[in-house]
Amino acid sequence: MSGETGLRERKKQRMYQTISEAAISLFLQRGFDQVSVADVAAAAEVSKPTLFRYFPAKEDLVLHRFADHEDEAARVVRDRPAGQSPLAALRQHFLEGLERRDPITGLNDAEGVLAFHRLLYGTPSLVARLFAYVSRSEEALASALAEAGPGDGAGGGPGDGRDDQPGGGADDGADSGAEGLAARLAAGQIITVQRILAEDNWRRIAEGATAEEVHPGAVAAADRAFAMLRSGLTPYA
Repeated sequence: MSGETGLRERKKQRMYQTISEAAISLFLQRGFDQVSVADVAAAAEVSKPTLFRYFPAKEDLVLHRFADHEDEAARVVRDRPAGQSPLAALRQHFLEGLERRDPITGLNDAEGVLAFHRLLYGTPSLVARLFAYVSRSEEALASALAEAGPGDGAGGGPGDGRDDQPGGGADDGADSGAEGLAARLAAGQIITVQRILAEDNWRRIAEGATAEEVHPGAVAAADRAFAMLRSGLTPYA
């Protein structure tokens, strides 16, 4: 059964990829607003009902490329080595992304990537829809930070100023609620910082610089940004 399930999942992912790539190709050629869903369905050789089963909104045909990144920050936090703080793991991951020119960092000057970014940031409805993906990224990261807990991997524990006694009584609920809010606030700031860094890298490349030229400044900007986060997000730093 597991083999059959795996095969179905691979076929499903291939269909997502086929439809999305057909759509993006048309959007790049004609413009997002000049291409209908029927045009995309015809190019992908599927019916409109089939297309909508995979992509509930036209904008999702483009933003599917972000789907794998929705829980990326959360995965980094959960998979970090023992003893490493969540923020340190996220900083390291972002810097490694810059080094390998990961498009999600904005530091990629391949023409196909630049064309995709022009399509994305030049289409208001896509920018608006992107915030739904960003919101889900924040929610996933907040959950991972809440699981890690303040101070996890960063010297938390006895003597860190928190009550070490078991059974906090009525205060446990209040503490849990406060930590949950702290995790959401931290996640919002971290995801926003990463987005702004990526947009700035893309803007500089769009203005004519190469990824190689932008890289040193991008690393310096990321270091400054994460240092600012570290000073303000002490429990997760």
